[in-house]
Amino acid sequence: LFPVLAAMIEAHVRGTRYDIHVDPADGLLYAGGPGLQLTWMDAKIGDWVVTPRTGKPVEINALWINALETMKQFAAILVRPAQRYETLSTQATASFVRFWNGERHCCYDVIDAPGIGRDASLRPNQIFAVSLPFSPLIASQQKNVVELCARHLLTSHGLRSLAPGETGYRGHYGGDSRARDSVYHQGTVWGWLLGPMALAHFRVYGDRAAALRILEPLGRHIHAYGLGTVGEIFDGDAPFAPRGCIAQGWTVAELLRAWHQIVMQPAAAQ
Repeated sequence: LFPVLAAMIEAHVRGTRYDIHVDPADGLLYAGGPGLQLTWMDAKIGDWVVTPRTGKPVEINALWINALETMKQFAAILVRPAQRYETLSTQATASFVRFWNGERHCCYDVIDAPGIGRDASLRPNQIFAVSLPFSPLIASQQKNVVELCARHLLTSHGLRSLAPGETGYRGHYGGDSRARDSVYHQGTVWGWLLGPMALAHFRVYGDRAAALRILEPLGRHIHAYGLGTVGEIFDGDAPFAPRGCIAQGWTVAELLRAWHQIVMQPAAAQ
């Protein structure tokens, strides 16, 4: 599989569809354009992209850095040249400082966004810059991100997709198809995001019991909505009523993955 993975890296560097490409100026991934919704926040109503996020999204670039670091490890195991991935990762990691919002002590959601520049909306995507194996943030920044997400985004059953008080926040998911899609990522709580939140918390504090407590409400949720499974989304406002499908694969997967990883990892802070 290594040649396939290597080809994928090079395709991103060269550029591919939807203006997905590595910016040679900073080594970060850029993507998107008019009418496109390329990240997981992909709600689109007719020609209206609710959360376009064109530019350099924070979680995409955290994943890019992790892909490059993983390729370095694979290359070492296979005794193949790793300098290409080392160079790309070093540049992207150094440039990740551009995501830091010194005023709010957290990450911008998107940088180099057309007509906006930097999107300072408080969203959960930045949690991946802490939860993934390779974090491009220093320890104090990791802690700030976790604390801010815990204060404004964390609920009993997931993370809000947008913080209350932010422009466009909606705390209730309901109505017709257009009404529902318009708030899908505008405050609606997503259960799967508890996985990275718990992992990020464990990374910062090294407290296994506290990290597992973040996941416990989803464990109880299996008796409350779709029996024996975990649902998709919840209202952003209390009492965080369950909405959407009653059995969501990535919510189930993240609950299991995060729980297993926290239980198996050493408890010392990283």
